[in-house]
Amino acid sequence: MQKLLALTRKAINDYEMIADGDSIAVGVSGGKDSTALLAVLAAYKKFAPEKFELRAINIDMGFKDTDPAQVKALRDWCDGIGVPLTVVKTDIAKIIFERRKESSPCSLCSKMRRGALNNAAIEAGCNKLALAHHADDVLGTFLLSLLFEGRLSTFAPKSYMSRTGVTLIRPFVYVEEKYLSGLCRRLSLPVVFNPCPEDKHTGREDVKRMIETAESISPNAKKLMMSALFHPERNNLWQPPKN
Repeated sequence: MQKLLALTRKAINDYEMIADGDSIAVGVSGGKDSTALLAVLAAYKKFAPEKFELRAINIDMGFKDTDPAQVKALRDWCDGIGVPLTVVKTDIAKIIFERRKESSPCSLCSKMRRGALNNAAIEAGCNKLALAHHADDVLGTFLLSLLFEGRLSTFAPKSYMSRTGVTLIRPFVYVEEKYLSGLCRRLSLPVVFNPCPEDKHTGREDVKRMIETAESISPNAKKLMMSALFHPERNNLWQPPKN
């Protein structure tokens, strides 16, 4: 936990993610990453120089196979750490897989879930929304953009969404995924199984395997690639030709 708190606090300070008086909605999907984020932010809140409030928001996608006992365990855990949990019921799964029958549903699903999260955060009176994207996600998004869009791009640690007035923060941008798995095991954090048929069958999983292959060739490959992302002043890219 101490390493995670140190890396999270550094990201919060580096990008001025949290200020006095903030009301922060944490998007809690039920997976290990978002549950770990809530645990770390709740721990950080106890000694943070900033005075802020936390609440958890879970978007119920409407999958029939979601285990209510696991959701109850998540709610009980949130109650135990003093963070109120709001579960938002939606028909996102039905819309995507039954009505629209999307062959590549992840992009639309992400937009719909984010919209539901934003609306729930606003309704709860929150001015910030915290998501659990970690350092591996930063690198994965960069490689997806490079390979499938032909551009050098990834998401920002902090961004203001002018349409909603909510600021999006990602306190785990310095944290590698492996540390989150370890925290969940050590603290026995509640995890809600994801019944989505596309889970673990996405382009992001392909990129993760590419990174693993790169690390088999060069053990420091991931750290070096992440370092390049966090230090754009080192970039040496071409300028477009004048003609």
